[in-house]
Amino acid sequence: MRGYRPRNEDGQLREKRGDTHIATVENKYDRDFGVRSDMHLDTLLKKTGNSSLNDLLCGGKGK
Repeated sequence: MRGYRPRNEDGQLREKRGDTHIATVENKYDRDFGVRSDMHLDTLLKKTGNSSLNDLLCGGKGK
């Protein structure tokens, strides 16, 4: 996968910070998760049962 996101030493993309506000994610990916915009990403992941932003966006366990 190409992109500007930094990679770890093993080449995988680094995880999105858990303290990122959901409003930032919703604006970047043009999604509406139906939660408060000041909620943190970690909180939404726990609430939906997803383990990563990718799972959340691709419809893993949550929406």
